[in-house]
Parts: sequence; C-alpha cells; structure tokens
Amino acid sequence: MNTTSASRAEPRAQAQPSRRTIDAPTRAFHWLMALSFLGAYVTAEGERWRLVHVTLGYTVIGLLAFRLAWGLLGPAQVRLSAWAGRLRGLGPFIESLRAGRLNGQAGLNVVQALAVVCLLALLALSAASGYTLYEELTGEWMEDVHEVLGNAALAVVGLHVALVLAASALRRQNLALTMVTGRKPGPGPDLVKHNRGPLAALVLACVLAGWAWQWQNAPATEATQPAAAAHRRGHDSDDD
Repeated sequence: MNTTSASRAEPRAQAQPSRRTIDAPTRAFHWLMALSFLGAYVTAEGERWRLVHVTLGYTVIGLLAFRLAWGLLGPAQVRLSAWAGRLRGLGPFIESLRAGRLNGQAGLNVVQALAVVCLLALLALSAASGYTLYEELTGEWMEDVHEVLGNAALAVVGLHVALVLAASALRRQNLALTMVTGRKPGPGPDLVKHNRGPLAALVLACVLAGWAWQWQNAPATEATQPAAAAHRRGHDSDDD
C-alpha cells in the first residue's frame, strides 16, 4: 500500500473552534494597567525610583480615564452597564448562600465583577492620593493613606487572580489566555464583532509616548534643583 496515499486519505486535524469575546483595546488596558500598578507598587519605596513610580502613577490615571470612556462608548460587553448587570446578581447570590444553595459558576461571576469594580475604585483613590502627595497638596498623613490604598489594591489583585484560576478550573478553560488572545475556546458566534486593533495600538502608543515625555523632561528639571539650591546657598552666604 502506498503510504503517501494513505496519509492523504487521513482526515486533516481541524483547528479547535473559538470565538472572540474580548476586544483588543480592553486587553491592552488590562495588561498595561497590571504592569503599571505592579511597577508602581514595587518602586514605591526610596527616592531612587521616584520618577518611575510617579510616571506609572500618571499612567494609571490615564488608563482609568480611557476605561471610563470605553465603558461609555465601547461595545456592549465592556460597557459600565454590563458590570452593573453582573452586580445585580449579588443579592440573589447572598440569598442562595443563606438557603444553602450555592451556585459556583454564578457565585464566581458575581464575586469577580465585585472584585474588578473594587479594584478600579481602589486604583483611582490610590492614584488620586499619590497625586496630592506628590504635589504637596495635603499633609504627611496622606502618605499613610496612599500606602494603605496601595496595599488594599494589591490584596484585591490577589483575589482577582485567585478567582480567575478558580473559574478556569471550574470551566476547564484557560481564562487568563483569553485575556491575551481575546478568544475563548468553543463553537459559536463572536460576541465581539470587531477587534479594534488600531485603537489598542493607539492606547499603547499614548502610554509609551507619555513615558518618553516624562523621562526626557524630568531629569532636566531635577538637574536644575541642586544648582538652584547651591545658588540660594551662595546668596545666603553673601548676606552673612
């Protein structure tokens, strides 16, 4: 028997069907926010990394502004109303817990939505407190508030990751990979009709441009401070 003919007769492996559930701008926001927050948290201590910490804090503010606009103007899956719809399940979920009828899937969806909303609120408050602290708009007590908010946000990030892992195990799907590719395994129509890659590229370009601008301007500003201080000291000595 001709092995070549036999191999041709064998059915070709079919690619696993999938459908698009998350658009590119939402995925870009998710990963840029994760990078910015974790980077800001790591660089929170010490003056050496202050420029990086402040730059990433501004990035968090910009990303939150984009997410708010995208939640008002984007597709139905990313609208703020979609989060409100998920949160409406919190009451029935609590009632089911009291009655001893736990629905794992529904519970994960509700708690995950609540965790995301709390995380975004904490990030907004943390960024706002960091701004007022950096601009010296309040007293030193704001430093403690800023630290508490950052630690609380990190705790909710840990809860978010744990919920993603639990949901992945329950559904037997890698949900973290879905946030990378935008596609979920399984047949069916795309929930998101348009990927909107150019908008995601624009978001990334704006973030990179903001980083470059901050990095180019801040060293020049910082370099003038020692000179200005020395100049003031010279005047003081002349007065004496």
